[in-house]
Amino acid sequence: MSRGALTDAEWAVLESLLPVSNNRYGRWRDHRQVINGVIHRLGTGVQWRELPDRFGPWKTIHKRHLRWSADGTWERLLHHLQAVADAVSDIDWDINVDSTSMRAHQHAAGAPRKPATGPAGWAKGGRAKISSRVRTHAPQPPGGGGAPDEALGRSRGGLTTKVHLASDGRCRPLALLVTPGQRADCTQFIPVMDKIRVPRVGSGRPRRLPDSVSADRAYSNSKIRTYLRRRGISHAIPEKRDTIAARERQGSRGGRPPGFDTERYAARNTVEWAVNKLKQFRAVATRCDKGAYVFLGTVTAAAILIWLRS
Repeated sequence: MSRGALTDAEWAVLESLLPVSNNRYGRWRDHRQVINGVIHRLGTGVQWRELPDRFGPWKTIHKRHLRWSADGTWERLLHHLQAVADAVSDIDWDINVDSTSMRAHQHAAGAPRKPATGPAGWAKGGRAKISSRVRTHAPQPPGGGGAPDEALGRSRGGLTTKVHLASDGRCRPLALLVTPGQRADCTQFIPVMDKIRVPRVGSGRPRRLPDSVSADRAYSNSKIRTYLRRRGISHAIPEKRDTIAARERQGSRGGRPPGFDTERYAARNTVEWAVNKLKQFRAVATRCDKGAYVFLGTVTAAAILIWLRS
């Protein structure tokens, strides 16, 4: 996948959706130049201060990325691209859910422990400290080492962050969520599904229900199956071996096994391809961002490029 600067056609899609300066603190640097700097960092994984001079001051690009990660600008851009694709029936709504772990670099350590106080600081020209930025993830309970409230945790791979995602049938991320690396996949299935929100180009409510869902055995439990049944979503999730054995031991009282479409499940590999596309970006494959909301913004920016260029 190309990770070069924005083309004129790509910039035309994004330009009207970006924030406009209120001129209180002077004119902002060109958004296109800033986004090109973010794209360069996504592809190379370099530290912010090592960005080439052609993109302008690295602090400007860094702070713009922090701002857009905090106020939801990256997420709004992603939703717009999804809405445009859905308007022309370019989204395959047979979605797949999975997760992947990202190794955290030592630079990801040291985030402020003071909790966020809200987005008010960004409304005043962007001169607020880190502690006043809004976090786009829910604080996680302590346990397992690392910094759970910053989506850093200990797993077999060391200090890691786990990215949970739902992808459409064309290997593009529909919803993204970050947690500590040791967080179980099944605990994040419902939050990921609830984050699917594709707006309508015209009037109408955003689309939130897929045609079907496919996932591996890690997502096989009664809570998830009840959630899908209640929302009327067909699914292809294989049963765990111990679940099958427990049902068979109960005989007729164990009930019937859930339906399972093997052909539908065979298409689950599209989510693996979506993960591979995300990990082509070095700033995603190895986490260097301190804050969880900043890393989520980095992953979302990579997803935007995938939607623009696929």
